[in-house]
Amino acid sequence: MIFLPPFGFLYGKFMDLRNLLYDRDVVKSYSLGVRTISVGNLTTGGTGKTPLVAMIAEILIERGEKVCILTRGYGRDDPRKRVLVSDGNDILADARTGGDEPVELAHKLDGRVVIVADPERVSAGLWAKKTFGITAFILDDGFQHRRVKRDLDIVCVDATNPCGNGRILPAGTLRESFNGLKRADAIVITRADQSDKVTDIRQRLLMRNGSVTVFEASTRIRDLVPIEAFLGETQITQSGRPENMYAFAGVGNPDSFITSLKNSGIVVTGSCLFPDHHLYARADIERIESRAQQSGAEALVTTAKDAVKLQDQKFSIPCYVAVAETTINDLPSFRDLVVSS
Repeated sequence: MIFLPPFGFLYGKFMDLRNLLYDRDVVKSYSLGVRTISVGNLTTGGTGKTPLVAMIAEILIERGEKVCILTRGYGRDDPRKRVLVSDGNDILADARTGGDEPVELAHKLDGRVVIVADPERVSAGLWAKKTFGITAFILDDGFQHRRVKRDLDIVCVDATNPCGNGRILPAGTLRESFNGLKRADAIVITRADQSDKVTDIRQRLLMRNGSVTVFEASTRIRDLVPIEAFLGETQITQSGRPENMYAFAGVGNPDSFITSLKNSGIVVTGSCLFPDHHLYARADIERIESRAQQSGAEALVTTAKDAVKLQDQKFSIPCYVAVAETTINDLPSFRDLVVSS
């Protein structure tokens, strides 16, 4: 809309001023007292951040750290409430109470990390540290959350859509201007395998921050798991997988999900796409199944983020969860960056 760009300009100036006040310590940031790593982005929507958060958690776990992921938990019923999604042993919340991405992370990490959904991440972190003996924190979607001091600031840039639409909220999808990249210690170009412009993107990023370390990440489908097994309701008993599948998802970058399916050799007969963080009703499932049958699909396939919101739904045709895995082009250097003081 033509009246939005001026508001985007003003919001961008506000964010620049806010960052300046933090940089000059006029507005205070607070330390959680242990190693804290932020993973975030400059744009709204999916940038492949969640698999990277899971990878960082795995690296820290391997080092013997007691890890806590602090997250706002978008899309949950009460966004102001503190919810313990996982206590380091068990998953304690569903997607409605804890948010789809926090619950997805809990499943990816088999409940081995503490996950707290709370917009007040300073108080949530201090509580988690006292309660669970946390030795390392990960701020999920934390780049703009500057109240928490961090030892490492990682920014994800989606190779398939690196600049969003180039405009700042509410006119566009940028959360702040590209000047924010100067704060980054590392940038991960996600979905690098789905773009032929990675070299150009890398050069442009280095023009913004010449001292930043730039990595490239690719996401692939590691496995297809029946949704009942993914949610822990049954054991995996099926062998093989259908060749023709109908995809559905409510994620920030659904095109990337479809591309990943095709790259893994799945014949996608069609797709039904919903807004990010979509909560599924029975009518949605019936519409998906009807379209899948019309397309000639043998089964449905969706993302892990969507699967955690489908616990109460029943399917008349098989439904699989595409379990994604992120790989980094220089994993030893990335690992050293994550664990170094």
